[in-house]
Formats: sequence, structure tokens, C-alpha cells
Amino acid sequence: MATTPDVESALSITAEVREGEYGAKVAAVEPGGAEYIPLAERHGKPLDLFWTWMSPNLEFATVYVGVIAVLFFRQTLWQATLAIVLGSALGSVSHGLLGARGPLLGVPQMIISRIPFGFRGNLLPAGLNAVTAGIGWFAVNSVSGALALNTLLHLNKVVCLIVVVAAQIAIAYFGHNLVHAFEKIAFPVLAVAFVLAAIVIFPKTSSAGSPGGGGIGGFLITLGAAFGYAAGWNPYAADYTRYFTPGTSKKATALWGGLGVFVSCVVLELMGAASATLVAPKDATPTAAFTGHMPTAIADLVLLAIALGAVSANAINIYSGTMSFLALGFNLPLALRRAIVALGFGAIGFVLALTGLNDVSKYENFLLVIAYWIGPWLGVYFTDLWLRRRHRVEGYLFDRRHNPWAGWAAMLIAIVVSIWLFSNQQQYTGLVPKANSSFGDIAFEVGFLLAAGLYYLFFRIQPRERDEILVLPD
Repeated sequence: MATTPDVESALSITAEVREGEYGAKVAAVEPGGAEYIPLAERHGKPLDLFWTWMSPNLEFATVYVGVIAVLFFRQTLWQATLAIVLGSALGSVSHGLLGARGPLLGVPQMIISRIPFGFRGNLLPAGLNAVTAGIGWFAVNSVSGALALNTLLHLNKVVCLIVVVAAQIAIAYFGHNLVHAFEKIAFPVLAVAFVLAAIVIFPKTSSAGSPGGGGIGGFLITLGAAFGYAAGWNPYAADYTRYFTPGTSKKATALWGGLGVFVSCVVLELMGAASATLVAPKDATPTAAFTGHMPTAIADLVLLAIALGAVSANAINIYSGTMSFLALGFNLPLALRRAIVALGFGAIGFVLALTGLNDVSKYENFLLVIAYWIGPWLGVYFTDLWLRRRHRVEGYLFDRRHNPWAGWAAMLIAIVVSIWLFSNQQQYTGLVPKANSSFGDIAFEVGFLLAAGLYYLFFRIQPRERDEILVLPD
């Protein structure tokens, strides 16, 4: 391979390497932060990803996506099924593709995002993910877990929230290996509980309870919500594959990661849609309404699983939220910088969750907000991946001088335009849905396509900062 002699190569930048010894130890605090994982520390296999991504979706937040499809978006059960499968498939495919890049580059997902966005421009997606993952999703899932414990044990809601949050923070504090191990251990319990729930709920499903009426608009909103939930994991994908050896099969990594997200999302969201066709007590909490049609023993097991599933999801949310925060480039010269930041995120998320113990009505809007920024981010990311195919660009990962404008400009414009024209929420309705109430919400589709097109154009006209003519063979 040759480089242009008068231009500095993108490979000449020294990587920031994670310090400390960690290996495959579970009962140890992961050292360092979002740095490159040295080869001697690599371990794990693609199959591990199936449990890692199944367990965090075996929780009530996933069920609730299906519930709102029938109750709020007024879809028939068959319409909801189609939207859920399509939306989950889109988010799962992108998840698998993103994770497949982790073993080669050896860094978290939001560090990889620096390639198209630059060191400073990456503040946009990494900052958004730090807030939505480490705080937003953490608060939403903590509330559902606390409500499940409250229904099961009849303890004070705040006490239940403290128990759930403490468990989540403890797992995230220890880090990568314990997160993987916990998800694998939790999977059999969660799977048994929700299989039993499915056996009870699906035979009771009533088509009369899902008369529909939401039309194409409701279908598009459901599609966006399903995509938003599955794609909500996309900015975390490489966080859990970066410890694999560089030679790990990309196909296997993408398959098991994507399959874990797809299977869990589809099964539980369909279960939620089915449960929404059943009559529930007027004043029941969402979790109580879901378990109210089950025999007591199964209902109690499912409530326990909902709480356990919340812990599974939020251990990942805090861990990856921390990775995104560290990807912002703050200089924290601490051997335990990741663990310390995890504690901070957990504390902030706990305070936010306290305010939502008696009000989960904004969950619908939160799902769609997730899609609004992730769609444009994916549009830029995948377009850049195609444009730079066969090029060696890993030197950009830690190059503070790499600050192109094309990525953040394309993403920001796409976010603003797609929301302004096509958002359809209670808090804000775009110009198109306002003119036609049955139009639905296609902000995430427009955001993805617009960001991809703009980035392709901007990439061509922005000046090159480094030589990238290091073409790998096909």
C-alpha cells in the first residue's frame, strides 16, 4: 500500500489505547473509557450477541410499542403486525451492520461515528445519544420496572424505583463483561416468563378489540415507533462487539446481533398489540393491565420479568450512554473514567424517573423522537461507509484535527427539515400532517433519505484533510 508522499496519511495518527488489564474477567471493574481495545484483551464470540440483545428487549417498554399501535394509533391487529415486523426489521438490519464493524476497529460505536462527522462534529450524534440513552431511556425503563415491582410486591413506588435503579447502576459500573454475563443469565428467566404470557394472551385475542380506523397515517406512525424502538439500540451496536478479535466473522456478528433485536422486538410488540384488544380495568397501571388477564402465578412471574427486563435494558443504556459521553472528547484522566461517568448518569436518570412514576403518557412521543435523530445519523453513516469503501480510515478515530463539515451539516439539516415538515406528535405537528391529519408520520424515512443525499453532495465538495488513498483489495 502506498501513500501520497506530500500528504499526511489518515493512518499516521496514534490511537488512544485502553489502559489496564481486564480480559474476560466478570467480577472486575472495566478500566479506561472509550479507547481502542488492545488485541491481548480481545475475547467473546458472535453468538453472545443474541442473548445480549434479546434480554434488554424482554421488558414492558417493548410490549408497550404494540399496545400503543392498537390503542393510540388505531390499527387492526393485522395492520399492527405488518408495521411492527417491517419497522423492527429495518432497525435490526442496520443494527447488525453497525455491530459488524466493531471487531476490526476495536472502539465504541460513537467513536466510529467520528469518521463521517469529525472529532468536533461528532458532538451532535454522540451528545444526543448520551442524553437519550444514559438518561431518557434509563428513566422510561426504570419507571416500568418500578411499576412492575409495585404491582407485584405492593411496596412504595419510590422504594421500588430505588431497588431497580441500584441494580442497573451496579451492573453498568462494573462494565462490559458483567453486562454481557448478566444478559445471558437473565435470558432464560425472561424467556420462560414471556413465553407463558404469550400462551395466555394470544388465544384470548379479540379482533373486536382492534377495530382500526387509523388508516395509512396510523400505520406509518406505528412503523416509525417500531423502527424507533429497534433502531434505538443502533448507536450502541459496536460497544458490544469491539472486544471480539479483528478476524471475527462479520456475517456472524451482524446476524446474531440483528437477530437478537428482531426476534425480541417482534414477539413482545405483537404480544402487546394482542393484549390491547382485551378489556382492562379503567384505573389500572399499564403493567397491571397487561398482566391482569393472566393466572396469578404467571402474572407474578411476568411482573418479576418486567422488572428484571428493565434492569437488563438499562444496564446497557447506562453503559452505552457513558460510551457516548466519553466519545465527546472530554479529558477525564481517571483509570475508572467510564465507571465514574456511569454513576453520574444513573443519578440523573433516577431523578428524571421520579417525575415519571405517575405519568408515562409521553412514552409515545419519546419513541418517535428517538427515530428523528437516528434516521439522519444512519443516513450519513451508511453513505460515508459506502463512499469510503476499501479505504483505510481508522486514523480518523482519534484525530482531533479531523473536522469535516459534511456529516454534521447533512444530519442537522435533515433533522430540522424532516421534523418541520413531517413530524406528527402531540407536542408538535409538521406542516404536511397539519394540512392532512391522516398523513401519519414519515419524519424518520425522510430524515434518513435526506441526510444520505445531502451527505453525498457535501462529501464531494468539502476539501480533503488527509490522504485516504490506501485502497484495500476487494
